[in-house]
Amino acid sequence: MPDIVRSLCDKLIRRHPHVFGNVKADTSEEVLKNWERIKSEERKEKNQDDSILSGVPNGLPPLLKADRLQAKAQHIGFDWPLGDNTPMFEKLDEEIQEFKDAVNENNQAHMSEELGDILFMIVNIARRFKINADSALSSVCEKFKARFNFMERAAKEQGFNLSDCSLEKLDDLWNKAKVNLKNSSIMN
Repeated sequence: MPDIVRSLCDKLIRRHPHVFGNVKADTSEEVLKNWERIKSEERKEKNQDDSILSGVPNGLPPLLKADRLQAKAQHIGFDWPLGDNTPMFEKLDEEIQEFKDAVNENNQAHMSEELGDILFMIVNIARRFKINADSALSSVCEKFKARFNFMERAAKEQGFNLSDCSLEKLDDLWNKAKVNLKNSSIMN
């Protein structure tokens, strides 16, 4: 037990030189940069992969993995500058255009790659605005489900099946669902 406590104390002191040493870190960003540098040095000493990204487990769900990879890159300053969001949204537009180009090529592998780039960029935007991408997607899935269920009930009440409807009729039912469910707690 004393060895474990000593090891933990040593690690705490080593990874927090701004508290226990003479390293100056005035912002949380500086603390995180130091933290990543120290962890990289520790991995190198143990002959482990010293990449900043090596601490992100491969088995994470994709949205969370994208968020963690981007956050790790942010720790060393590889991120969109604060203040002006224009370049970030321009990059999203660029990724969407690249996806459209891949669709026009009818190249499935290229489409998949470009769609992945769009999703990665969306996670980056969510991270920037402190929005949990997984929670946001989960919420919109619930919203979609509630609206679609409304459409099914409305069709049943009117004596028809959704599968028998034209796209115009489906759009009309969708718009009614949006209006009728707007004040529902699931929609807010």
